[in-house]
Amino acid sequence: MNIAVVGTGYVGLVSGTCFAETGNNVTCVDIDINKVNKLSQGEITIFEPGLEVLFKRNLKEGRLKFTTSLIDGVQDAQIIFLALPTPPGEDGSADLKYVLGVANDLGNILTEYKVIVDKSTVPVGTADKVRAAISKNIKCEFDVVSNPEFLREGVAVDDFMKPDRVVIGTSSERAKKVMNELYAPFVRQGNPIIFMDEKSAELTKYAANSFLAVKISFMNEIARVCELFDADVDMVRKGIGTDDRIGKRFLFSGIGYGGSCFPKDVHALVMSAEEVNYNFEILKAVMHVNEDQKLFLIPKILKHFGNDIKGKHFAMWGLAFKPNTDDIREAPALYMIDALTKAGASVTAFDPEAMANVKREIGDCVTYAESMYQALENADALIIATEWNEFRTPDFNKIATLLKQKTIFDGRNLFENDIMSSSGFHYESVGRKTIR
Repeated sequence: MNIAVVGTGYVGLVSGTCFAETGNNVTCVDIDINKVNKLSQGEITIFEPGLEVLFKRNLKEGRLKFTTSLIDGVQDAQIIFLALPTPPGEDGSADLKYVLGVANDLGNILTEYKVIVDKSTVPVGTADKVRAAISKNIKCEFDVVSNPEFLREGVAVDDFMKPDRVVIGTSSERAKKVMNELYAPFVRQGNPIIFMDEKSAELTKYAANSFLAVKISFMNEIARVCELFDADVDMVRKGIGTDDRIGKRFLFSGIGYGGSCFPKDVHALVMSAEEVNYNFEILKAVMHVNEDQKLFLIPKILKHFGNDIKGKHFAMWGLAFKPNTDDIREAPALYMIDALTKAGASVTAFDPEAMANVKREIGDCVTYAESMYQALENADALIIATEWNEFRTPDFNKIATLLKQKTIFDGRNLFENDIMSSSGFHYESVGRKTIR
């Protein structure tokens, strides 16, 4: 099939590359000429494990192309995916100006039947708005479909190539047939393609991410209660995770969620509910808990240093909001850096992938180390903000030698308490006993 993907951000580039991998001819459209030139020359513009191999292979085979021209990109396409930004507005609601702007342009361009697919995460009712925007000037038949993505950064290629399910919202049998043919290669093992109406599909994405955010925030509150009762959140997690009504995933406590999806989608669902006069109290509580959780370690750090960290120097492992990505949007590390530096402390940080993005965001507010161990030199304590695998089994003797004090504040519960105790560290984590 011939496919156009409008937008080459995270969702657009992963989607376009994976569609090409199953033999489709994909043209990706973006207004950023520098990005298009880089992609056309084989330079991938995002970090995502496993994507670069597929990207370069399909570029070489001619199945994946890039252009800044919307007309050139969509003229031969049977399906046009809109993978455009939907940034939060001042009130937290999703801003549809990019999606509707392209929809307006398509109305002036299209001359034969196409299926236009909302791939971006969009509020309920967006398909109707896209349909109305295209209809203003169009003179041919078309269908608008909602097909939300469920990609997890760090494992997005696997998520796309072997999805748990594919959700497609359409009221058109013609569009249903086209979409079923497109996704058939991805569900050969029997995972479902779930067809529903457009509004239900739009709400499904927000509901899924919001529910996961609820689980995370619930466990972070349980962790706080564990500390007050001198209980262990890891034991509680195991005790409830074996209940198949609850499940094992998204029960790890830590310093809150971040990224491009959960914070934005939870807020957007709250705002969408308010548009129909519904007060989504649970999600409002989730947002509050998560904002507070990002700074969970700061009071522990202050207490340990006598409520005065002016002149103290901290090492920080991890800057991305999660491992296996360079995404720093709403990353707890940035909130902690801000709090520490405002209190007069300094920070040297290391992250395998995200340091360039942080430097673009906050400049030289921190020092950037070339390795995880270099970051420790002359630091009063180590703070762990991201659970990269390479941080899980470090050389504790080396850590002890490089730090001024054998002190670790672990926001991701990477280490076992008994190991920290036998190694002589002062170790504080989330929802577990402090090791002194």
